[in-house]
Amino acid sequence: MTAIDPEYRRGRRRGEMTVATIARMAGVSAPTVSKVINGRAGVALDTRRKVEELLREHGYRRPEAVGPAAILEVVFSVLESHLAIELMRGVESVAREHELAVGFTEMRGRLAPGRGWLEQVLARRPTAVIAVYAGFTAQQHGQLAASAIPLVALDPTGDPGHTIPSVGATNWSGGVAATRHLLDLGHRRIAKISGPPNFLCARARLDGFRAAMDTAGVPVDPALIRDGAFAFEDGLALGRELLALPDPPTAVFTGNDLQALGVIQAAREAGLRVPDDLSVVGFDDLEFTRWVGPPLTTVRQPLTAMGAAAAQIAIALATGEEPAQHRVELATTLVVRDSTAPPSR
Repeated sequence: MTAIDPEYRRGRRRGEMTVATIARMAGVSAPTVSKVINGRAGVALDTRRKVEELLREHGYRRPEAVGPAAILEVVFSVLESHLAIELMRGVESVAREHELAVGFTEMRGRLAPGRGWLEQVLARRPTAVIAVYAGFTAQQHGQLAASAIPLVALDPTGDPGHTIPSVGATNWSGGVAATRHLLDLGHRRIAKISGPPNFLCARARLDGFRAAMDTAGVPVDPALIRDGAFAFEDGLALGRELLALPDPPTAVFTGNDLQALGVIQAAREAGLRVPDDLSVVGFDDLEFTRWVGPPLTTVRQPLTAMGAAAAQIAIALATGEEPAQHRVELATTLVVRDSTAPPSR
């Protein structure tokens, strides 16, 4: 595909809804409708909701008097650098082919006084928005749609909605593969540290763990199931709890690589060796996992490829194409290194 034509979608086609028409239907002024479309303040909440409902109901598309900025905007709920680098690398590789720049916004980051992250994005008028681990409200999605800014969700932790195209990984299959690896080594006391229960990716990995255990005929001990944030500190705290049990696990499958590093530290504190006394499996395959001692067995998410796929869908939407699939899932891969071994007991 060539670079996006700056003349694309300029002007108003016959029969399309106008700001003036929306204003008459809502019983407000045209400048008020314009404020809603551009995400600006100064509009009463009830009025804003009424206008947004009309914009969605009538499929309003803002005319392009000036073409959109040649930028793909990547929005993070929280900017996690260990994931962001790989995702951004994939987005940038596709953007470069289309002569687009890449910018990023953090929902919880430092924003200009009196302006939220969405208002800043709308003011920059990017070609498209890619949301990473970000839960968009219907109102926010409506504001982007009204401004003709396509939205793609990248591995959303919640339900992105059926109308939002999304890219993810095969989290369930990854959970199955990691658990089968431990079972094949001979482990039966396998603990599972999951991520936040409201994250679909965490639930899928946990479901994959349960499915593999059930298929092998190995009961899941509820005492060996924990959930926490995708953070080193949670892996450390939960690892301490599990290793302090009267009948501790011989292996732990964690929700991500950071939790896995926390469990390894908890094992060191307990005087245990990995993998001689405890096997540990992570999830993500971040770059540092091959450098830690011992190198970590983990499930690889194709983060760079996921970023590239999201960028391709976003650019296609920006040029008026309808994606063949609204949900794309790329395959995960088990990477076996030195943190797993047969149980010693």
